[in-house]
Amino acid sequence: VQLQASGGGLVQAGGSLRLSCAASGRPFSSYAKGWFRQAPGKEREFVAAISWSGGSTHYADSVKGRFTISRDNAKNAVYLQMNSLKPEDTAVYSCAAGNVILSQLKMRDSYHYWGQGTQVTVSS
Repeated sequence: VQLQASGGGLVQAGGSLRLSCAASGRPFSSYAKGWFRQAPGKEREFVAAISWSGGSTHYADSVKGRFTISRDNAKNAVYLQMNSLKPEDTAVYSCAAGNVILSQLKMRDSYHYWGQGTQVTVSS
C-alpha cells in the first residue's frame, strides 16, 4: 500500500484546509486510517483516526470540534477537514493505514503504512 497526502498549504489563523490521502497498490478499505502531525522539534503526534467501517472516529483533544476525519472506501481515500486553524496546528501532516483495533487507533506504532506528509502552515 502506498499513501500520498495532499492539500496542505499556507492559511491564516481561523481559516480552513482539507487534506486528502489517496492509497494505491491494494484496496485498503478494510484498514483503519489515521492522521498524525509533526511540528519542528517535536515528536509525531496523533490527530485523528477512523475505523475501517467509518463507524468510529477519534480525535486528539487539541483538535476536537475543529477537525473532521472521513473516508471514501470506493475512492480508497481518507480526508481531514480542518477548520478554525490555529498557529499551533502548523506541522507536517501524514496519513497512515493499518489493521488497527479500536483501542489502538491513537497509537502511531499500530499503523503499518505511512505516506509522505504535507505541510500545513497557519499564520497568525
